[in-house]
Amino acid sequence: MTGDALKSRACLLAAAFLFSTGGAAIKAAAMPAWEIAGARSLVAALALLALAPGSRRLPSRRHLPVALSYALTLVAFVAANKLTTSANAIFLQSTAPLYLLLASPLLLKEPVKRADVWGLLLMATGMALLFTSADPPTALAVDPLRGNLLSTFSGFTWAGVVLGVRWLERASPGAGAATVVHGNVMAFLICLPFFEGLPVASASAWATILYMGCFQVALAYVFLTRGLRGVPALEASLLLLLEPALNPLWTWFAHGERPTPVALAGGALIVSATAVRLLR
Repeated sequence: MTGDALKSRACLLAAAFLFSTGGAAIKAAAMPAWEIAGARSLVAALALLALAPGSRRLPSRRHLPVALSYALTLVAFVAANKLTTSANAIFLQSTAPLYLLLASPLLLKEPVKRADVWGLLLMATGMALLFTSADPPTALAVDPLRGNLLSTFSGFTWAGVVLGVRWLERASPGAGAATVVHGNVMAFLICLPFFEGLPVASASAWATILYMGCFQVALAYVFLTRGLRGVPALEASLLLLLEPALNPLWTWFAHGERPTPVALAGGALIVSATAVRLLR
């Protein structure tokens, strides 16, 4: 294994690690979901412009639908983490491959293989377990059902981002970085009308926002793009499964939030189905 390959793997693991801290950080910020999502995205957009020169592009008509899908993903995921457990939020967002499999034949002309059907069934079973796990409302998850629905929506919109970035990259390599910036700007603008108490937020809330924008989103994306340059897509996807594995652990460690055994079983089915499909 060459030194460049080791560095690429380390970058991907670092990206997955930073991504995985999102749930615990969102729950730590004593602010409404709209303000967290909007402020985080504003900081992330500014940080990405500074860290990734390739992102400094003006938006085009081709970028805007993909950027909007990414913006909706960002906002929905933050809101979901305020309403349901971090485990449910990340596991349900991880069902994006389910929608990719269904959409690829139509949009990318990539046929669904017979073996993929089993993965779809496993993911659907995992989703059913997450929705029937009957998590009671808590101070950290005040409305689990609505949160689960928003998490599912974020998985759907994230699938749109993946499809859209692949479509953009075919025509203009490097377009993905600009799309991430545009999506974060859109997320900020979507949330801006709902800001209430941001100017008087506590110092700890501001510190959390700065951490999420600069590190959990922007720096993680930089690590991700650098890692993808030296690692095959299959291995990269498997390494990034570290994110849904670690996310519930950080929330449990920081806040004592424990998902039910049924929810963990559902999440394990979703992650396992993704891993098996990648390996096949």
